Amino acid sequence: MLRFDRPTGRLAPAPAALASASVELAALEYQARRGALILLYADETILWRFALPRAGWWRTAPRYRLAPRPLSRSQIRREESLKRQTWARYRSWSRVTSGVLLSVIGAVQYGTSKVFYTVGPQFDTEGFRQYIHPVRAIFGGPGTKVVMVGERSGLHRAHQLASTLAHWHEPFALSFLPARCGHHLNPLAGFWRVLKDKIGAGRCFPDLQQLYQRVRRVLMDHHERPIYAFHW
Repeated sequence: MLRFDRPTGRLAPAPAALASASVELAALEYQARRGALILLYADETILWRFALPRAGWWRTAPRYRLAPRPLSRSQIRREESLKRQTWARYRSWSRVTSGVLLSVIGAVQYGTSKVFYTVGPQFDTEGFRQYIHPVRAIFGGPGTKVVMVGERSGLHRAHQLASTLAHWHEPFALSFLPARCGHHLNPLAGFWRVLKDKIGAGRCFPDLQQLYQRVRRVLMDHHERPIYAFHW
């Protein structure tokens, strides 16, 4: 029997790394159940205002290529000018993201369905550093240690975070999952899928403000009536 599986683009994690991370997380969850620390799982996702086009959508016109025969200086300038005019409108893909997507960063507390989130146009290392401060203020207290588990990305390991993590070395710590283990070990991966279905992301919202309001409304409703059952 033939089977046709749609590729997901995800790379399988190393079995040894996945097993080792599972053991480490089990130890952290045991301490969280005993009340020795507060365990948070953090992750980021992107919400698009419209459906993403397929690869190759920009190639609607033939490419201008230099002829194999020798060209004069004026002919070369003309051919290069035609190339620039043809591809100028398609080179702006790096600027398409302005006004068409939202970044959501969230953290869920182990044993609960509470998701502390922040929604913005784009998150970088500075945005993540500013996100840590309210997380520490909300979940942490005198003598309370907070451990945040996240993926091993450049955003979480940037040098700009060194001073913040050094300042809160005792009450706050970051723990990184091995490469390609986020979809297997981070419960927020399943939450993002349900969130996007509820929001209807990629269904051509008229503007970014409407997508933002929809995201906020769904996330606020989640605290009253959870849209996703975290399995602890």
